[in-house]
This record gives sequence, structure tokens and C-alpha cells, in this order.
Amino acid sequence: MTSGIVLSLNVGGSEPNPAKKDSGRTGIGKRPVDHPITVRRPGPKTTGLHSGVVGDFIGDIQHHGGDDQAVYAYAVEDYAWWSAELSRDLAPGLFGENLTTQGLDLYNAVLGEQWRVGDTVILETTFGRIPCSTFQHRMAEPRWIKRFADSNRTGAYLRILQEGEIHPGAPIEVIHRPTHGLTLAEAFDIYMHTPENLSRLLVAEALPPDLRAEIEKRLTPSPS
Repeated sequence: MTSGIVLSLNVGGSEPNPAKKDSGRTGIGKRPVDHPITVRRPGPKTTGLHSGVVGDFIGDIQHHGGDDQAVYAYAVEDYAWWSAELSRDLAPGLFGENLTTQGLDLYNAVLGEQWRVGDTVILETTFGRIPCSTFQHRMAEPRWIKRFADSNRTGAYLRILQEGEIHPGAPIEVIHRPTHGLTLAEAFDIYMHTPENLSRLLVAEALPPDLRAEIEKRLTPSPS
């Protein structure tokens, strides 16, 4: 199985969100830390602890956080791709990820694959990241939402199967990969761009329940 490392472990505090007119707050401004961080299941999206990373803030609890988006990972290899596209250096944490990984091909990661991170933590990929206005404001790039979505380089949202501590430099080992072969990039592309293939997403048991329900509803013919 594939292996990599946590190149950077990133945590964000509560800050004003200039992308929101209602004086909202955001935790997208994540910065690397040099010490271990505890990860635990945060519970339901709107009523739980929000982030799975202790000390990490989530402002938009309607669309981010909860058990199925407990941790967000982005690969340094995909950062390199974006750096070339944008002709600028991109520092770990800029995209708001908790884990900047090295050595894992997140573009081709299978939906539902499981990672052992460090000695105890086990994480499971659930879906890619759908970009929002807060992300676009942070990047200050024209049409960023569309560019990010069209790239299918979405990073990986992860649920926590086994809690514990993660430290910078921790090894990551892919310990399980579902046989259905549906990758994060393919799943995201289907969801965003080729709805005629939506039924393909239902093969992934790890798909978040609310997303599965949405897809099943979209696949149900309207009454004539």
C-alpha cells in the first residue's frame, strides 16, 4: 500500500471573514504547528464540536465540519501543480487544510480508503472539497471557485475511525483501499460536471449519508 507523511499539520483560529457581509467568522487561515494535535470525532455537523482537530475553528458549520468532514487533507504535489498554474508560491495551510501530505496521490485516492496516521489515528476519505466564496476571497484569484472545481484536485475530506494524536512528520500508510475503484477526482467530477453518471457514486459505502440521500433524490424520476 502507498505511504507518505504529514508534511505540515495546520490549525486555524477564529478570524473575521471578509467574504461574508454578516460579520461571520472563519478558520480558513490555518497555520503550521510544531507540536502534536489530538483528533477526535466531532459529532453532527451543526450541533457537535465541528472540527475533528482540537483547537481548530470552523465558521460555516452548515457546510463544513462534522464527522464526515472532520479533517481536511491536501497534497503538496497538488500544491506544486497549482503553483505552476498560478505562477506563485503556495504555502502549506493556504487552502485551509489540516494535513498537508507528501507522498500520497490524493487525485487518485479511492473514496473510502483508510489511512493510518502515526501510531494510532485511522482516517477514511469521504469526498472532495467543494469550493466556496471564503476560499475564493482567500486566494484572490479570478474565477477561483470554477477553476478549483474544474481541476478536480479537491483534496480529501476525512472521517475519524480511530482517535488519537497526530504530529508533524507523522507517517501515513494506506491500510485499506475499496475494490470499487472510484477515486475522489472521478467522484467529484461526476457530482459537479457529469450528473448523468451520478449512480456510479452509490458504489462507495463511505459516501456521507447526507450526500448519498441527495444523490438518490436527484436520481429519482419526477412524477409525471
